Amino acid sequence: MRKLGTNARFTATVSAFALAMTASPAFAQDQEGAPEDGSPVIDEEDPGQPDDAIVITGFRASLENAVITKRDQEQLVESVSAEDIGRLPDASIGESIARLPGVTSQRLNGRANVIAIRGFGPDFSTTLLNGREQTSTGDNRGVEFDQYPSEIVNQVVIYKTPSAELVGQGLVGTVDIRTVRPLESGQRVIAIGARGSYADIGALNSDSTDLGWRASAAYIDQFADDRVGVSLAVAYLDEPYQNEEFNAWGYQPISSAFFFPDDPRGGDTQIPGGTKSFVTSTGLKRLGLNGTVQIEPADNLMLTLDGFYSNFDDDQVKRGIEIPIAGWFGTTGDVGSYTITDGFYTSGVYENVQGVVRNDIFNRQADLYSGGVNLAWSNDDGLYAELDFGYSRTDRNELSIESYSGTGFNWDSPFTDSDDFAAGDITDTIAFENSTTGFFFTPTLDYSDPNLIVLTDPLGWGGGQRTQAGYYNNRIIEDELKQYRAELGKEFDHGFLGGLKAGIALTDRDKSLTPDEYFLELGQDGMGNPVRTRPIPSEFLIESTNLAYLGLGPIVTYDPRDLIDSGVLVQTINDSNDIPAKAFTVSEDIVTAYIQADIDAELGDVILTGNFGVHMIWTDQSSTGVAFLNGTRVDVESGDSYHQLLPSLNLNARLPGDYVVRFSLRQEQMRPRLDDLRVAIGYSVVQNGPFQELYGGAYLDGGGGNPSLRPYEANSVDLTFEKYFGSTGYIALQTFYKDIESYIADDIIFDFDYTGFPLPAGASPAGLIGRLQTKANTGGGELYGIEAAGTLPFDVFTPALSGFGITGGVSYTSTSVDEADGDSVRIPGYSEWVANGTAFFEKAGFNARASARYRSGFLGDFTGFGGSPTRREALGETIFDAQIGYDFQEGSSLEGLSLYVQGQNLTDERFASVADPDQPLSILDYQIYGRRFLAGFTYKF
Repeated sequence: MRKLGTNARFTATVSAFALAMTASPAFAQDQEGAPEDGSPVIDEEDPGQPDDAIVITGFRASLENAVITKRDQEQLVESVSAEDIGRLPDASIGESIARLPGVTSQRLNGRANVIAIRGFGPDFSTTLLNGREQTSTGDNRGVEFDQYPSEIVNQVVIYKTPSAELVGQGLVGTVDIRTVRPLESGQRVIAIGARGSYADIGALNSDSTDLGWRASAAYIDQFADDRVGVSLAVAYLDEPYQNEEFNAWGYQPISSAFFFPDDPRGGDTQIPGGTKSFVTSTGLKRLGLNGTVQIEPADNLMLTLDGFYSNFDDDQVKRGIEIPIAGWFGTTGDVGSYTITDGFYTSGVYENVQGVVRNDIFNRQADLYSGGVNLAWSNDDGLYAELDFGYSRTDRNELSIESYSGTGFNWDSPFTDSDDFAAGDITDTIAFENSTTGFFFTPTLDYSDPNLIVLTDPLGWGGGQRTQAGYYNNRIIEDELKQYRAELGKEFDHGFLGGLKAGIALTDRDKSLTPDEYFLELGQDGMGNPVRTRPIPSEFLIESTNLAYLGLGPIVTYDPRDLIDSGVLVQTINDSNDIPAKAFTVSEDIVTAYIQADIDAELGDVILTGNFGVHMIWTDQSSTGVAFLNGTRVDVESGDSYHQLLPSLNLNARLPGDYVVRFSLRQEQMRPRLDDLRVAIGYSVVQNGPFQELYGGAYLDGGGGNPSLRPYEANSVDLTFEKYFGSTGYIALQTFYKDIESYIADDIIFDFDYTGFPLPAGASPAGLIGRLQTKANTGGGELYGIEAAGTLPFDVFTPALSGFGITGGVSYTSTSVDEADGDSVRIPGYSEWVANGTAFFEKAGFNARASARYRSGFLGDFTGFGGSPTRREALGETIFDAQIGYDFQEGSSLEGLSLYVQGQNLTDERFASVADPDQPLSILDYQIYGRRFLAGFTYKF
């Protein structure tokens, strides 16, 4: 008979507090994580314990559960379970996942935000919650894991190879976040936990703090002769994050445009167009709620209702100085006296500098709702059925406020001969030194003097027609997903096949982005002219922010929200076409059907398990948005429909001696980024253009999104060799190869059918087939790699080392993907090398762990001007974390209490990006987050 709650029994072996911090998995997609007979894990050092004893707790239990999960799966997986998630030094599950073999993360403000599997970023993997697809707090499909509190997750399983039944699978992996079913815990649990945190970099802004806290509580119980189970959990976090950042606009040779054209030593020496550096203080507040009701009205019927809610408030204050360089707005210098190193100016003096003092705000507020209903039935003959409904919704506001001040208004543009608006204000002379950590300045002005620094438009960004003293940019994102699923299956007790199943899933997703943007001005004078400068009201000034790490010293400091509320800064709507062009609504209606046969056969001494099947997908995608017809706004809609057939085969030869050889052969796909599917484009009729002969006369030419994009597609094969040491450890060598048949490349120009788009007035094109520059499906390439992974408790070698062990892995990945013109393309998020490991000791209640994770350089996603995404070459990094703790043992008066101290980023590793990975002096971003220290407890009673 097929067991209900296939994800559950092993969870009873983890720490009771971590168990209590969870809710119920719904559609677990038949992936089991325990011994096949459902028995608990028993301490091998005391096999005389009663059969139902639960004696393994803590990190060792977590590792054993991960080993059992990996060994018993029919696919290649990595997993991390509740004790590891709840008690490693992790603010969210992102850090926990980043410790798994072949997995790493990209940091945002010092915390793990998105993950990369097999060296590839979030665009190539998907995330499920209890088997259901999830919406995202980001602009695309990639889930941002800092949305999920670590305390309310029981297990995370990453499928590196899919089976036909895995709905919502990605190209390089699928992450399934799981929560526990209360009927499987077998006991009442009431648990609480709390911890405090300290950022040793300090409170960089006076209106921030370096101290934070988090707390959690949970209740789990069973009623009506264990026919009804209830689980409730809450986790709240209020923690600061601080960072010091150097940022460069970008590097150009001196010979370009107006940059120091008289350099006597030639024009190839590089210098930034300018720098924009900040200290950032983040106050992160996050409330997570989880609830489950589970009802078993009969032995063969289970109803599960579960829900998850997260409220996420990420409030950042960013203060710094923007310094124009290289000829901008009158900046000069004696370049003949500058020092040059490896083609870069590394020291010198800038003259006539018009610095822009920045007091900015970035606030992200998001509400994430997720839940569902699952009904599972089975009979004694192995027949079973499941019905499931899942719902996920994210509402997000992402507000960015920029506020500018300086020594005076300036409109002495280098692009014009006009100096009508030149202010003649005070300028600075700034000496500089450049290194691989960015620029260090020595100014002559005091930027903290409110008599010198006033609200204004220091560089004339308002074009002289307005005083642009700041900018207000609110991005409103709504993301809703509904999924219906049904499965029918039959398990067999004999023969080659162990079972047969078929299912269907209907997924309906709508995601929209609405920009809301304003100029911040200083109002008008009595004649109706724009006010050019205004003193900062003294009542809004707060303690200066010190930019000593840049050499710039203190600056005037205030909260621009106070100036907006008081009317000092006036909002004027930005009605340019660039704003609605950012908006999009993307809708997807997806039907997924699958049929899968499970293999369970004995071939002599070899047990052959696995599955084979086919995964069929029908997709109907569309996008509504705005196009601009010769600058005139028109509403448009476009899309496409297509289908895919994805066969898969997973074979596992389970050999004597606890050896397992796995082979997987399949076709895989990953749907495009949602913002790439937007329909918004700008286009016009080109007459007498270079391609009129090709198009038979005047033709349409445009650029923007591509609502007809098809998925990434690949043919994949994996071969894995694993050796297990009972349930306590393993070593594995994993190899993989992907033949990429379809890739999505940037800035491709191709023929586009403008049918349905309004034609311009006046001259008409010769036809509706014209040119479009956008993302497009191009030719293929290949991806291959090798991973070594393992978990080794040292008592497998000698009892003298009982309690000691290591776990982790290292992976190497190589890729070659060609664009349409044959040039090789960099894949976003791709790292060639990824490694992580944890050394641990755990015995008699004492525990200690030290963890490290490394990834080589990659093309990372950053937030650019106006909130738009941009990509830069991020440098490799290594992160070290550690923990020590004590769990009071059974019989103690404090039984159930665990104490711990944790440290994050112990070597204060920087996060950096460069313009050219072969030029270490081409630093674009250099961020220091400092170390974080935490102390806390968990108590179960």
